[in-house]
Amino acid sequence: MKGIDGTFDVVGAQAALAHFTTIEPARLCHGYLFTGPPAVGKKTFARRLAQSLLCETPKTTVLGYCGTCTGCTLLVAGTHPDYVQSEGRVKIGGDGGNALHDEEITARDLVRALSLHGYRGRHRVVVLGDVAFATHEAANALLKFFEEPPEGVVVILTTSAAGSLLATIRSRFVELAFGPLPRADVERVLLAGGVEPERARFAADVALGSVARARAVLDDDDLGLRDAAHAWFANAVRGEPADASFLRLDDRSLSGAEKRALVGELIELVRTAARDWVALRVAGSDVPLLAADQRTRFDGLPARDGPALVSLLAAVGDAQRLAHTNVSAGLVVEFLRLQLAPPVPAGRPR
Repeated sequence: MKGIDGTFDVVGAQAALAHFTTIEPARLCHGYLFTGPPAVGKKTFARRLAQSLLCETPKTTVLGYCGTCTGCTLLVAGTHPDYVQSEGRVKIGGDGGNALHDEEITARDLVRALSLHGYRGRHRVVVLGDVAFATHEAANALLKFFEEPPEGVVVILTTSAAGSLLATIRSRFVELAFGPLPRADVERVLLAGGVEPERARFAADVALGSVARARAVLDDDDLGLRDAAHAWFANAVRGEPADASFLRLDDRSLSGAEKRALVGELIELVRTAARDWVALRVAGSDVPLLAADQRTRFDGLPARDGPALVSLLAAVGDAQRLAHTNVSAGLVVEFLRLQLAPPVPAGRPR
């Protein structure tokens, strides 16, 4: 889209767009929390907002950047002195590191970054993507700075597990929800990126509202993840062994945030699969499906009565909420498997 005073290139993000296009720059808050499913544009919007605030071309709106000034050029190059970004866990203690582009950052690093004023202009922007706090102490160490950073400092957190953040952290930010993108928007972005129309339609159909997921679906690795998740769902529903090794939850090279993201992917795919299975059981084999390529697999699953199907759908929602807490990714997967399993006769252990 085009901002009033410049380019602002995002899709979706309706709640965030509505907020930032209706406030004056002088009313900008010191902190924002972007929440929503993985890969729906939260970090992209945060970076575009940062570029808008650091753009040196005069404008009267919050959103919009020229793309050619020194501020824009430095941000795109990753060398802007007033832009700090990090992804993953915030820990406490340890040696101070470089606050720019670290996978892990310490509370001490952030306190240092938040204590500074802008070098080149009015604003200094700190973006913590997929934020997670290694300990409560790390979160508590930042409470005062999150509440009252120096004038001109804007802190943006993004997370797909808002429930895992302390309530005292969330209360210090303006929270804006990001929902899945419309299928047509996903397809349009893929077409603009040069993807062939047939492949773009397929990827958009199975992307569950995420441009990043649609692009990944075009790679064999993600198609393998999708098929493995559907096979896991079918085995769990039948009460057969459901191997979740494809999620790599025992892989120490993956961060906690990456594992939570993988479990989030599984739950999204299972939610779609469960809806399709219920639709087939209730409306018959001719009903349109969200995952149409999985029709044969879902149609072959055993029947359950109405109350059991309603309970199953509710259980998937419970698993999704559980995934947004501090419960480990492995326990969330096991909880979901148990909820999908066939009902066990009274007195018989599961």
